[in-house]
Amino acid sequence: MAKVLYSATMSLDGFIAGPSGDMSWLADYLGPNETAERLVDQIGALLVGRRTFEGDDPNRGTDKEGALEGAWQGPQFVVTHHPTVPPPPGTAFVTDVASGIAAASAAAGEKYVNILGADVARQALDEGLVDEILVFVAPVLLGDGTRLFAWPGGSTVKLERLSQSESPLATGIWYRVIRP
Repeated sequence: MAKVLYSATMSLDGFIAGPSGDMSWLADYLGPNETAERLVDQIGALLVGRRTFEGDDPNRGTDKEGALEGAWQGPQFVVTHHPTVPPPPGTAFVTDVASGIAAASAAAGEKYVNILGADVARQALDEGLVDEILVFVAPVLLGDGTRLFAWPGGSTVKLERLSQSESPLATGIWYRVIRP
């Protein structure tokens, strides 16, 4: 059965995207990273939010814009109430996180369902559907943008560190979510 993983690269001050969803900051931190490279083969499906699906390209304005070079490829499930018709190849639209995780888990088999997007990850955590979290901390302060996690009023999620890793451009910390 698939495990559900939320993975993201964040700035040291806790942002995964800059103001207005700007991802251009990330291009400077996409370098050699053994943990991230090994993870690619362990992902069986993606679950993403609509903003992530339509999101900003970290390589915008460069010769690598739109390139999927070295990136994971496979089925993705997009949580939205406004699907694109027709859906792009390999993409399915779902209306809620629980049905998205169920569909992505079926597609992933024994591999990970990898969540991309802060809001979808928060919803999945709220519903107790996330098994693990992998965060790569980049050595930069963005000052504003989309936080890795934000819960108005607060919420506590206990974690157990599984591993940590170092690469030239980020420090990885892999956690297991401890369910009550």
